[in-house]
Amino acid sequence: MPGLLHKLVIVAAADGILLQPSPLRNQRPSAGLQISYRTNSIVPLGENQTDNSKGVQTLEAHGIVGLFTVASSSYLISISSRQQVAQIRGKPVYVITGVHVIPLSSQSDAKKAIDLSNANSKKAANRVSAGLASDSDTSEDENEDIEYGQTSNTEDDDPTIPHTPEADKSEAPVNQGAWEKSSSVVQDVIGRKGQYGRFAEKWFSKKGWSVEKRRMQGMSEADIEKSGNNSRKAPGTEDTAASEKFPDTLTEASDEQDQRQEIKEVQTDPSTVPDNLTPKLLKTTKMLLSSHSFYFSYDYDITRRLGTNQTKNSDIPLHKSVDPLFFWNRHLASSFIDAGQHSYVLPLMQGFVGQRAFTVDTESKDPSRMVAVAKENPGEIIELQNNASSAKDFRASSETRDFLITLISRRSTLRPGLRYLRRGIDSEGNTANYVETEQILSEPSWSPLARIYSFTQVRGSIPLYFTQSPYSFKPVPVLQHSYEANHAAFRRHFTNFINSYSNVQVVLLVDKQGVEAKIGEEYEKHTNELNNESGINGVKLGFEWFDFHNICRGMKFENVSILMDSIGSMISEFGTTIEKDGKIQRGQSGALRTNCMDCLDRTNVVQSACGQRSLEEQLKSEDITLSLQADTSTQWFNTLWADNGDAISKQYSSTAALKGDYTRTRKRDYRGAINDFGLTLSRYFNNIVNDYFSQAVIDFLLGNVTDRVFSEFEADMMSGDPAMSMRKVRQSAIDTSSKIVIADQDEDFLGGWTLLCPKDPNTLRTFPFEEIVLLLTNTAIYAVRFDWNMEKVAGFERVELKSIVGIMKGIYITSTLAAAQTDEERNVGFVVRYRPGQKDVAKINTRSLSTAVAPRKEEFDEARRTREGGGRAEAARKGADDEGVQDDEALGDLQKRMTNAGNFESSSPSTHLPKDPKPKANPKDVDKSIEFKTLAFKALPADSSFASVSRDGSEGQDHTERELVQTVCEEIAKAIGGDALGGKRVVTREGLVRETRGIIEEGDIISLAEARKSTGLLEQLGHSLKKLVWA
Repeated sequence: MPGLLHKLVIVAAADGILLQPSPLRNQRPSAGLQISYRTNSIVPLGENQTDNSKGVQTLEAHGIVGLFTVASSSYLISISSRQQVAQIRGKPVYVITGVHVIPLSSQSDAKKAIDLSNANSKKAANRVSAGLASDSDTSEDENEDIEYGQTSNTEDDDPTIPHTPEADKSEAPVNQGAWEKSSSVVQDVIGRKGQYGRFAEKWFSKKGWSVEKRRMQGMSEADIEKSGNNSRKAPGTEDTAASEKFPDTLTEASDEQDQRQEIKEVQTDPSTVPDNLTPKLLKTTKMLLSSHSFYFSYDYDITRRLGTNQTKNSDIPLHKSVDPLFFWNRHLASSFIDAGQHSYVLPLMQGFVGQRAFTVDTESKDPSRMVAVAKENPGEIIELQNNASSAKDFRASSETRDFLITLISRRSTLRPGLRYLRRGIDSEGNTANYVETEQILSEPSWSPLARIYSFTQVRGSIPLYFTQSPYSFKPVPVLQHSYEANHAAFRRHFTNFINSYSNVQVVLLVDKQGVEAKIGEEYEKHTNELNNESGINGVKLGFEWFDFHNICRGMKFENVSILMDSIGSMISEFGTTIEKDGKIQRGQSGALRTNCMDCLDRTNVVQSACGQRSLEEQLKSEDITLSLQADTSTQWFNTLWADNGDAISKQYSSTAALKGDYTRTRKRDYRGAINDFGLTLSRYFNNIVNDYFSQAVIDFLLGNVTDRVFSEFEADMMSGDPAMSMRKVRQSAIDTSSKIVIADQDEDFLGGWTLLCPKDPNTLRTFPFEEIVLLLTNTAIYAVRFDWNMEKVAGFERVELKSIVGIMKGIYITSTLAAAQTDEERNVGFVVRYRPGQKDVAKINTRSLSTAVAPRKEEFDEARRTREGGGRAEAARKGADDEGVQDDEALGDLQKRMTNAGNFESSSPSTHLPKDPKPKANPKDVDKSIEFKTLAFKALPADSSFASVSRDGSEGQDHTERELVQTVCEEIAKAIGGDALGGKRVVTREGLVRETRGIIEEGDIISLAEARKSTGLLEQLGHSLKKLVWA
């Protein structure tokens, strides 16, 4: 295969970043590349441009990870440090220990990043030379909060030290006492830009309140600073006193239209939304890639197991021969692939690679004492291989034999992510935490005269749709979707599995009692049904349910031997892959698929036991009888599997594996239990705090989502699952709803849409908003409440078309906490105003039927109590203070505007609360006082963060939010018929020609100004605290 670059030099030139390869020994220098600023175009350099690095500050790298773009900024990721962890067939295998992230916005920004990286590398080298332990996770990230593009305070600023004006002013002389410093605690916190610097700057500084308030209006930091500078008057002007007294408040007298235009201009900048989280994105990216989880080799394909590798002398570039299932930086490297620069494309694999060497005393008669020497240090193992490969005789003596065991775990790029955010299966049959683990036994020399053995097993989440809450120590698995949908995905998963491994033995380790039992029973039920259907192409699934916690109760993990006795025959039947003389003599005929709930702790114990049994059988075929379970010197084997388990666990749950003490020592005591409790607490913290943003970053770097995922995260502090095809799910919901709720055979179904709707009926702003299904027939509309988890109708409300008296469409802003939520072009909706009739019904999932003609006596009494109590008790119960009252006022005002603008009259502008100070005793009068009702709908985001939108259009909508609202309103008006649509020319009795107006009116449902007023201080504070924790 064409050679990959082992080392290169990065230079910040005038027109772009230069990548200059460093030739290996006896190798001719090759031309480099130039990555242009802004455009990111990659072009080869001419021969006369190869020496541009002379006299310029450069940065050395061991390879290129790739490029990524967020908003309008692009970044180059290169490998700054690596560590060799193994050697396979004489080819080194490395793990990434550090990366450079260089902006491609301008030469000055690139230079600053290069200077900062060089300074951090120098600092790390000094720490190593001084004998200090280096923390690779933090040593290079101290200044990650510095945003590229910022100007320095002084020309002599050290790029490694962030300076602020507050810090410079408060700097005290060396001999000054602590009590004599003029800086306050608040200034120190803000000036140092520590962990709570952003929060302190917003809530303790004078302009922090103003900045936070204006940011709630959707303005970026640059525009806040600009507007702040423009609002400051020069001393002596007539507004000086006022500005000094109220420097941070927005005056109510400011023109609303000007504010709206200002915010609209800010929102058109594509970089406004993601820029708030760009520093955190860069830091998380660097931390993720430097977490000792990504492995690569310049000359060997580590993504494919033995027997599936490409030929050694292939001319195919490495990135084309690797298994795409385990090619983690394929999206990041796509720019280099498209440019045809194959030598720059270095495939990365997430997982684990480790080796152990051991020497067997063939003369020993005791199977439990046959291992004479074992090596665990990677340096010693690599040296052993080099010495063995250079020796003429690959066997040292007839009394001893040297062996090498290599363990490779490969994490799938399909349905990737973190513990409780990625569970179960997706519609394509991919499961979360899917990891292929291969155990290779060979001679240290990798001589073709000796056999090479390979044993592969797999772990993966339970192949059903389910979720678990991250806010519980023992979360209950919640099954999702219908049985048919689960079985279809289940079948697809095992079809893919059997196509890869030929056969399968399922090992299920969940509890048979308690919260895990139900999902285990569902797994078994789907397995039995699949086998009753003759399996997959005639291959049936083996299934073994081992209640790990019950059988191994009391820390008796040695009882796993019971499971080994049960599935041992299947392991032997599957066998191992054997290679000799470069040819495959035998292939493994099946694979074990092991899982518990997380596929971590219990799975690690069982997989190591299976690997141990396979190793014993492989050695037995070499005429060596070895009992690893009884041999007290086999810690080398246990630690290898324990390291593997810890690596997989850290990648999925951010902590080391539980039960690691048993995996390492085959013993379990109270110390291990205490350690597991501490790890459990750490997992719990990560599940509810850190994982949400990290999950968004993982999906973004893999190309599963666009950078819009960060604006979604800013609004909700979480992101969706890109593996779920929402278009298919929503279309299925429309189909299901239409079959169930449209009971009259004479009704013609005209269309269906999914929209957002307030939780409570007859309101405009009741959180949380729910995604509902709106159906339209030739006689009625149906607002269907849908259970998206179980794919069932939870309830619906039917409104006859002849009852509709008006439709208002326009701006519908329900929150101002994030920039995306204040975009007036995207936050739109419509309100249907109607007079309840005898045929208008509402049904819920209890099959109860209620009409909407008149309120019941209980509803009237509740309305009177709510009104007399000022609405406070109800609002307090909902935790929204005056939100209920404000919503009534907004809805009442809306109905007034709809009445005044339309051709219909209303007996009252109220909503579900009568506005008369004294309730009427006559029920008929009550009916008149709340005669009109409303249904409010808001358009879903037209463009989602799912990356498939831009590739094949399989996600998202085919039109904008405004176009969707316009279409739905017009379809309803057309169905009503007559003059409802408007636009017709009619002749009056007086002979005048006029155009009918119709029932569709244009106007703000909730304007930006109204949304600001209804967004209270507590709501803003709560969102700020959430951002402090999650963002």
